[in-house]
Amino acid sequence: MQTSPAPAPQALASDTISPRDRSVIALLLISAFVVILNETVLSVALPPIMDDLGITETTAQWLTTGFMLTMAVVIPITGFLMGRFSTRQVFTLAMTTFSVGTLICAISPTFLPLLLGRIVQASGTAIMMPLLMTTVMNLVPASQRGRTMGNISIVIAVAPAVGPTISGLILSLAPWRFLFIAVLPIALIALLLGLRRIENVQESTATRVDPLSVVLSAIGFGPLVYGLTGISGGGHGATEAATAGGPPVAAIVALVIGVVSLLLFVLRQRSLQQADRALLDLRTFASRNFTVAIALMVVMMGAMFGTIVLLPIFLQRVQELNTLTVGLMLLPGGLLQGLAAPFVGRLFDKVGPRPLLIPGLAAVTVGILVLSRVPEQIWMIVAGHIIMSVGLAFVFTPLFTTALGSLPRHLYPHGSAIVGTVQQVAGAAGAALMVSVMARISAGTISDGGTALEGISAGTSFAFTISAVLAVITVVIAFFVRRAPEEAPASPAAHAEDVELAGPADQG
Repeated sequence: MQTSPAPAPQALASDTISPRDRSVIALLLISAFVVILNETVLSVALPPIMDDLGITETTAQWLTTGFMLTMAVVIPITGFLMGRFSTRQVFTLAMTTFSVGTLICAISPTFLPLLLGRIVQASGTAIMMPLLMTTVMNLVPASQRGRTMGNISIVIAVAPAVGPTISGLILSLAPWRFLFIAVLPIALIALLLGLRRIENVQESTATRVDPLSVVLSAIGFGPLVYGLTGISGGGHGATEAATAGGPPVAAIVALVIGVVSLLLFVLRQRSLQQADRALLDLRTFASRNFTVAIALMVVMMGAMFGTIVLLPIFLQRVQELNTLTVGLMLLPGGLLQGLAAPFVGRLFDKVGPRPLLIPGLAAVTVGILVLSRVPEQIWMIVAGHIIMSVGLAFVFTPLFTTALGSLPRHLYPHGSAIVGTVQQVAGAAGAALMVSVMARISAGTISDGGTALEGISAGTSFAFTISAVLAVITVVIAFFVRRAPEEAPASPAAHAEDVELAGPADQG
């Protein structure tokens, strides 16, 4: 039985986007920028928080690890939420949750309330990006999706890039709580505007949630991310991890629990999707193009996040730069990535994914190779980061648009949830792998008589080299990505067959 269905989106029937739909997309973009900015704004604030609350580095790590764990648990549920509730209801849930979490963080007198606030914040953040991508796919005609996804790429690129810089500026003028106090009014304004302007753009159904799927998802994705981050010491304790003997037992146990639970989760979804009751519909992978795009995303996110985590550690520990300087050094790359995104989106609408993905991923490889030399000259580090960032600008828009555009409309929410989940898990895996490699090489250098700084430098160089190798693999995978059809067929299986039979004119 259906609840009051919203009028079916009309944008797909023509090549124009109505003013109402433009307003909805703009509000979602602004809201997504606010919540994603919050992901990285805390990255340089941990030392002041540790001093103020009297906590250790290991305890403070949970403010970032807990955020990632919550994201990994909540994102798989967003496919169900967007199918069960209206656009306005899901938006209200996301922004209200995020605002409440921000308020809790701003007034927290001790660590535990602060951690609770971060978990509540992450719950709202996890819902927003899949909601934005699903809404865009429903409202925007295929001929303009690249341009619109380019705007989304601005949010994805610029918000994390300016987070550390904004954090450094605020911390130089005010206590750490102002990081949340500054964000709260913006989030509340976005919520109020959304309540007034956002209209329902998709039908909602009375689908019931499967409790066992929710439990298996939480037990699977949560411990998996925890295990991956725990193996590396969580990123913030990288220098201490350099002298550690091996991965913690708790992290290994968590990984095993996560993998087993995810296997059971997959079996459960395959059973439920026959009756259209799956929490995360895995029939998305019946599309060969979607599967190839996801595989490319896994490798790319692993290489990218590994680099992003290690670079600030190297700059602060070896180059002895302060957090504000590090944030400013990483800012040009993020801004250029954002500025290039609309241009890339327009190109995508004309030429398809492959002519953009291959040179973009090649540039990412070159940028990481420059960084792998761990040069002492600051300008070379900035140049390497800029090359990598501009290359990523040519990757995000084609990848997201092609992956979701290869699906039938009723699978957009599930495809968006899978994309978000892959980002979190692959990012955690990449960071864990690279930090672990750095730690092992660093420990070996120290045992051979080198200093701690020489160890970190050698370990960082070797880890970046591995990232570059992974980036080369993404270039190879990119040759198998094809242009999505103008309108994906109703059956994923049928689409997979269509892709196999596609001629040269249909390929990107």
